[in-house]
Amino acid sequence: MGKGTRLSGATLLVTGGGSGLGRRLALGAARRGSRVVIWDVDAAAGEAVRDEIRAVGAQAEAHAVDVTDREAVKGAAVGTGPVDVLVNNAGVVSGQRLLDATEEAIQRTMDVNVMALYWVTRAFLGGMAQRGHGTVVTVASAAGMVGVARQTDYSASKFAAFGFTESLRAELRADHTGVNTLVVCPYYINTGMFDGVQTRWPRLLPILEEEDVAAEVLDAIEAGRRKLVLPPLVNLLPVLRILPVGVFDRLMDVLGVNRTMDHFTGRSGSRAGEPIG
Repeated sequence: MGKGTRLSGATLLVTGGGSGLGRRLALGAARRGSRVVIWDVDAAAGEAVRDEIRAVGAQAEAHAVDVTDREAVKGAAVGTGPVDVLVNNAGVVSGQRLLDATEEAIQRTMDVNVMALYWVTRAFLGGMAQRGHGTVVTVASAAGMVGVARQTDYSASKFAAFGFTESLRAELRADHTGVNTLVVCPYYINTGMFDGVQTRWPRLLPILEEEDVAAEVLDAIEAGRRKLVLPPLVNLLPVLRILPVGVFDRLMDVLGVNRTMDHFTGRSGSRAGEPIG
């Protein structure tokens, strides 16, 4: 484990914070005493979450930012100021076969899920390193640990997100910056983004609830963890690659991993505005 970041009194920025897991992370961090900054390409969604947080007396602000736009990111970072925790959460998925996805959709997946990691992290990392503390969180996916059918662009982008965080961690440790990194690799989360996905063994590979994942991510930030994989069985999937290819393929068939997207009807977004309970 690395050096954790206490959320009480910290400034936490979450990209894609207007919906889904990002919204839950924003609300949860506010409850723990953080000043929360929400970046979302949907101004109304970000402002709605900001207002939810302010309604309970906590600090929050929202900025409409397209994280794929380098100049927009730089400008928004100046307006935001220093942060203690950066959560790279914004993400999109097409859920289509390679030959069915449009070129524009594939490019958008890579721009949001991969390139934005560089632009947003670069905007805040220097300040963290100068202050000698902070945490950079990257929300990757179980799809970043083992490739899944009908997700060639999404899986590739999440493999890249995992590698980005791992390499960044090595760099920060070598430079003795005191900045921690956390990569989060959950199985499917019940946000609406993956509506229609099916799991053959729900007790082993369940569809996760966003509030549960958010709580575990916030706990991991404070504990200084390096990696969070949910559920734990997902840790075993990459290990299966040491088996002969035919055996690996058969096990993936038994687990039903490559059939999860057969009835996919999801979208990029979530149930923003639902009661949080």
